[in-house]
Amino acid sequence: MTRLFQLDSEDEIEKAVAQSQQIAQKAMDEYDLDWKHIRFNQLSDTCTFVIETDRDGKYLLRIHGTKNRHEIESELAWLSYLHEKIDVAIPTGLDYRNGSKTVSIELAGGECVFVSVMRWVEGEHAEEEISQDQVYKEGVLLAKLHTASEDFQLSPEFACPVWGADSFQHSMTRLTEHYDRFLTDEEFELYQLAADKILTCFDNLDKDRNGYGIIHGDLHQGNIVFHNGDPRPIDFGRCGFGYYLYDIAHTILGLYPVQRELVIKGYESLRKLEGDWLSTLESFTVMVMIENYAHHAPDPRETEGVKEEQPYALAIIKNYLKGTPFLFHSKEQK
Repeated sequence: MTRLFQLDSEDEIEKAVAQSQQIAQKAMDEYDLDWKHIRFNQLSDTCTFVIETDRDGKYLLRIHGTKNRHEIESELAWLSYLHEKIDVAIPTGLDYRNGSKTVSIELAGGECVFVSVMRWVEGEHAEEEISQDQVYKEGVLLAKLHTASEDFQLSPEFACPVWGADSFQHSMTRLTEHYDRFLTDEEFELYQLAADKILTCFDNLDKDRNGYGIIHGDLHQGNIVFHNGDPRPIDFGRCGFGYYLYDIAHTILGLYPVQRELVIKGYESLRKLEGDWLSTLESFTVMVMIENYAHHAPDPRETEGVKEEQPYALAIIKNYLKGTPFLFHSKEQK
């Protein structure tokens, strides 16, 4: 299935979207939905389409490029649990005609691809000037998700990725292959030094229940929508096992220092952060930034944007390597 999501050229991207459109239309024959439009949404590790209906509102159809059936079903089981556990709107999976939540579509040549359909979560992304209240509530949202994770009972069939040292080393391997699209050799050496420091950080971390569990794994500002001022998480496609501070790092990376402080205050209104959490959070924030660039580096659509961000990214990395605090305005969290 990997060939469907090759993103190394504009031509490959165009072909992938066209093929995915056909898969989406075929998959919709398996659902009892009176749909009227299928609209392309996004192409990355999954290809997604917005499904519009006359009576039932909107849905999101996902064509999975890398996940197997067990991983998809596990993600949907987690989302169903969250839907019942916390007072936040959660995207949940829709059963198709045989009662399963995943449809298998056979491609030419005998390959199969898995498709799932999610109920749409109403909301809008924050305006350019996200309010202090909205940012604070993002921290509360993270705390609710992590508290729910502590009580989740894993089934023997549950399968999801692990976000840690091994996955980060995989990202560095990918970045090594493509860094020359936006970094000089000297700049990449700084990335490598930062990666070494991050991997050392993992040696001192414990996977205790208060700091490690199932996380969203990608709760950046683009994966949070607001409804009546309250944040709602979307796109759980990267959910897996990981440190809660790693989850927080995704949310704060795209925010200003004063906003990051508000996220922490919102989080600690429900869950207190323990131990040397600040230095660990700094390591995870740099880790998330590097992972993002490794993910986007092969995609020609992202090259110019990634280049433009490098002065900011390299400043963060240099501060991190020197041990200079960079997340907040003050050296210590208030």
